[in-house]
Order: sequence, then structure tokens, then C-alpha cells
Amino acid sequence: MATTTLAVPQTLVKLFAYFPFKTYPPSKPEKVPIVSPILWIHPPLSSVLGQESTLSTDIECLKWQAHIALRGFRNFSVRWDISQDGALDGRLPNLQIPSGDADSTLLAAHNIPTWIDENVGALDELEGYKDVESRDESHAWIALLEGDIHAALALAQPLPSFFYHNVLQLPPATTQRPVETILTPPPAPLSGFSSPLPPYGVHFSPNVITSRYRDAISALSERLGQDEWFLGSAGPTALDAAAFAYLHVLLHAEDDLRIEVARRVNLIHWERRVHEQVCAAFVPYRST
Repeated sequence: MATTTLAVPQTLVKLFAYFPFKTYPPSKPEKVPIVSPILWIHPPLSSVLGQESTLSTDIECLKWQAHIALRGFRNFSVRWDISQDGALDGRLPNLQIPSGDADSTLLAAHNIPTWIDENVGALDELEGYKDVESRDESHAWIALLEGDIHAALALAQPLPSFFYHNVLQLPPATTQRPVETILTPPPAPLSGFSSPLPPYGVHFSPNVITSRYRDAISALSERLGQDEWFLGSAGPTALDAAAFAYLHVLLHAEDDLRIEVARRVNLIHWERRVHEQVCAAFVPYRST
């Protein structure tokens, strides 16, 4: 049985001639080798050219920057031109380390402490604190920072506009945890505990969060006193890194939060001193 081939009408042939089909060889991006570690962070505050700030405005990124700096690293490169969508698990910070030739390895935040210990040596069982009691007490202070103080920061974050969130449907620059997931104990549901209806929503008082924030800042100031490092440690610890991150962000927050810190002279002086040390450890990444 003969096979009939349908001819393409000349009109279509002339039309397709304006859109020729071309193929190109696959594009292979050139790998730029790195010679030193690079920390990927959320962007810092805007600054003028030549005087760039290298400290992220994101709490989690800044914690790790402070931790790296206070462990003694210097001339550590940071870059903020990569969206969190391109990070491991969609979360920054990430640490990019050279691994031979033009290859590199990317580490998530929870793997950074192991890398630090491998390069500058692991801490002893006291983790830099003067005794076991201070080490155990530090856990309570870190919980206070990541609880009451972080809740006040989350509450103060402006909500995205209706056009930005619903029309453009753009993702936020940073992922913020809902306030109800930060508070301890968790707030009650709107439906109440004894309601026959399934629990829905959350109920919390912004005034209570503000009051707990003020108490937390007051307690932090009293505990620091005139010591060089928190809990009277001989050198910086993980608590100092976390405290600096929160104090630095609070001093650039809205007035209600900033003023509460600014009233404590010892916290201001301590933050400025640690700020110089942390800033000196980082340089902006320049691709070659």
C-alpha cells in the first residue's frame, strides 16, 4: 500500500521561513575556582560603594557571622547575591569551601560548627564557659534570646502589601517564623481548649510580648554588668555570638525595640566593641 505524504502549503512554508529552526551547542558554565571559604548570607543594610557593610540583616545569618568571627577567623569572604532559593534546603546561610581544582563543597548551617572545629580546633567540654554551671545557664539565656526577644522582632516585622503578596505573588526576601511558633509556652487556640470545635487560629496579646521583651532586655543588661563577655567567660562563646546578633538587629529596628536597648549603656558599649571585631573578620566577595 502506497504511503501518501501531505505537502505543507506554500503559505505556511513562507511564514515559517521567517522563523528558522536553529540548534546551538549546549552551554557549559565556566566554574570559577575559589581559594578560600565563602559564606552566603542575606543582604546587609544598603551602603555606599567602597564602604559596604558585610553584616547581614537576617538574625540567623548574623549569628553565624558572629560565631565565625569570634572563633578567630579573618578575611572571610561573604556574598549576598544568591537568593535563598538557591541555598541548601532553601535556607541561608550556606558555607562554600574549596575542595580541589575548580570544585567546591556547599555546607548547610548545621554543618558549619564541624567545619570550624576542624580548622581552628574543637572547644573543650565547657564550650568556653568558666564552669559547668555557666555552660548550663547559657542555654537558658539563648532560649530567652530566641524566645521572648525573637518574638518581639517577629511581631515588629511589616506584613507584605496586598499587591506584593496576592497580585504579584512574590516570595518574601527572608522566611519569618510565625510568632506563635516562637512563644513559650505556645499560645492557646482561638477556639479555646474546651471547645467542641476543632482548634483553629491562635490567640496572643501583643502587649504581653512587648512586656516580656522589655523584661528580657533588662535581665540581659543586668547579667552582663561590666563583664567583657557574658557569664564572666574569659573569651567569647556561642552565647556572645547570639547576643551580638540580636542586639545589632535590635539597634537597627523600629524605635520601640531600639530604644529599649539604647537605654542600657553597657549593652550599647558591648555591642559596639563586638561589632568592630565581627566587621573586621569579613570582606565582600569579588568574583574574578
